[in-house]
Amino acid sequence: MTTGKAPTGTDTKADTKAEPKAEPAAAGHGLIGLVRRWEGLILVLLVATLLWASFAVDGFANSSNVSFLLLDTTEIAIMALTMTLVIVAAEIDLSVASTLGLSCAVLGWLWNAGLAIETIMPICLLVGAACGAVNGFLVTRLGLPSLAVTIGTFALYRGLAYVILGDQAVADLPPAYTSLATETLGPIPLATLLVAVLAVLAAVVLHATGLGRSIFALGSNEEAAFFAGVRVKRIKFWLFVASGVFASLASLVYTFRYASARADNGVGLELAVVAAVLLGGVSIFGGRGSLPGVLVAVLLLGVVRNALILADVANEVLNFVTGLLLVASVLAPNLGAVWRRRLTRRSVRLEGNTSR
Repeated sequence: MTTGKAPTGTDTKADTKAEPKAEPAAAGHGLIGLVRRWEGLILVLLVATLLWASFAVDGFANSSNVSFLLLDTTEIAIMALTMTLVIVAAEIDLSVASTLGLSCAVLGWLWNAGLAIETIMPICLLVGAACGAVNGFLVTRLGLPSLAVTIGTFALYRGLAYVILGDQAVADLPPAYTSLATETLGPIPLATLLVAVLAVLAAVVLHATGLGRSIFALGSNEEAAFFAGVRVKRIKFWLFVASGVFASLASLVYTFRYASARADNGVGLELAVVAAVLLGGVSIFGGRGSLPGVLVAVLLLGVVRNALILADVANEVLNFVTGLLLVASVLAPNLGAVWRRRLTRRSVRLEGNTSR
């Protein structure tokens, strides 16, 4: 991960007409380009896993289980959307699950204090924005590495959640909202439709706007992006703020879905979020990735977890499988890149020999 440092004067106005071009890996987001890349392999793996689970795991293909599977991936998918943008920009936010827990604690505390739920929800989103702003300030203004910063705020925000709410659970939440969080349209939960809307918006921003091209550019080469007119610090700061807001939005879905506001809500979800983003083909070094690939990876992880749960596999095995997929998501694309470079050099040598 980069440290978030940029040359002096990053936030001064530059010639915004000199918009940097995205790396070649960021281009070609059509169907053909998708199939040719790592995301295509993940899609094939998802289809194969779905077919296997449908025939080998009892109850997997039931509509009720499909609804549960989609609901179970909702919070991970919401946080993965902005995590994708952050990692493409060559940063990381490991505090998302703790931000979720802090927002849940604030919701429970304010509900106990007698505030209306319609007033509490925007306050929770502001809490997420504040958490993201702290991360963004430390990374962009103080030049600290995002990995170290968000490991620190990972513990800080979770600790604040326990200070606010302690170990109590607030369960007397409004039935209208708790039922809405689990309501389905056929087998499709309404929360999944929310994810779909947010995913379209995030995909448009990342893949079809100048801001998205700037995110790819600064993830590929921050210094070159700065000299091309990209406001590096400003973009990274607001990416962290967006990450915090989406984590708080996920906290609302999580709290209402389980009908319980607790300080330990969402513990461990940051691992699943990062695993989904990297498994979806986003480079841990920044500058490469796509949101369709990330969404496919979220579903793949959800399908694997759901199938193993139905097969009565122990939770330790589930954690092992998640960790294994995380390692594979980092290792496999890099091994593939090395292999492609070797094939390219070999073909060049063969062409040189035949031309003599």
